[in-house]
Amino acid sequence: MDHGDTGRPLPLVVVPGMLCDANLWRDVDFPEGHDVHHVALRRGTIGALAEDVLAAVAGPFVLVGLSLGAIVGFEALRRAPGRIAGLCVMATNGGRPLPGQYAAWRAMDELIAAGRFSHVVEQTLPDMFPDRSPTPEAAGRYRAMAHAVGATAARAQLAAQATRTDAAPALRMARCPTVVLAGERDTLCPPSYHRAIADSVPGAALTLLPDAGHLLPWQRPEAVTAALRELVAAAGGTRPAPAAP
Repeated sequence: MDHGDTGRPLPLVVVPGMLCDANLWRDVDFPEGHDVHHVALRRGTIGALAEDVLAAVAGPFVLVGLSLGAIVGFEALRRAPGRIAGLCVMATNGGRPLPGQYAAWRAMDELIAAGRFSHVVEQTLPDMFPDRSPTPEAAGRYRAMAHAVGATAARAQLAAQATRTDAAPALRMARCPTVVLAGERDTLCPPSYHRAIADSVPGAALTLLPDAGHLLPWQRPEAVTAALRELVAAAGGTRPAPAAP
């Protein structure tokens, strides 16, 4: 698991989704001996958030992102492919936003500006869970996390969403071990999105998780744990390299 230059295990930089924080990952057993750095999403462009990711550690690292966090990771990959020694993305979308998404994000931002953040939390809640049907306990956990993130960060995240671009060119630059995880019952980011991502990354491994929705670290923590352990083992023996010209 050691990276050849330093003799130390590669750090993991972990990026959550919208309305999520480090609590998203509390059931995941990160690989032993690897420092884990959680990056909060508090700035209003994908580029600024990617710079936060790249500033989290010095040197190469393994990037782990869910949903908006993975989208930020795609931009970090575009800016500094040689820094990314391993990539794990899940429950995400590599495509550019559609007109309906822009309209939905504007509507959410207007609700928050009007003091109706709780309404936005309730609006987003069903899509976090398999078949949009959370248990009361799961719904309560999501509400608590979203309210801990808060309205100000949520508005920055909505603004950042609107600055997304097509990730395919960046993904084709990847020359590191890459794992793509998808919940088979994710209604927000279905498996087809993840097949497109995996098809763009040379040698990427795609895993579809049955009975899982959008919040994979909650709903299938054992699968996320296993994927990360395999990824850091592969990344430790692979030096990231820039794409061929």
